[in-house]
Amino acid sequence: MLNVTNVGEGVRLQAKLFRGFGDPARLNILQALRNGPVTVTEIVDATGMSQSNTSNHLRCLRECGLVTAEQRGKFALYRLSDDRVGDLLAIGESLLADVARGVYECTRYNLPQGRSQEQK
Repeated sequence: MLNVTNVGEGVRLQAKLFRGFGDPARLNILQALRNGPVTVTEIVDATGMSQSNTSNHLRCLRECGLVTAEQRGKFALYRLSDDRVGDLLAIGESLLADVARGVYECTRYNLPQGRSQEQK
């Protein structure tokens, strides 16, 4: 467990962690990785995002420690860095099943105009 002497700093770090899950493109990639290691091409096929957008988000996810990559010849296989990342995605789905209406109707968490999961 992270030893943070300042409670506020712990909350800031946790908020930063959840930013990785808060972007639709990154969340889409994390979902694509739930079933095991895949290549960028397979992630592109699964998400419908462009290769460059996918690579940029994968870099972000790797730098934040949510995703790892293993070089296999000329390809890299990407995977979730920890089983708990997948567990957190599953918990989110379970919670969403119970609170979906409230989340759908919530106006405070809307994405800024022009942003969508399909951004390429």
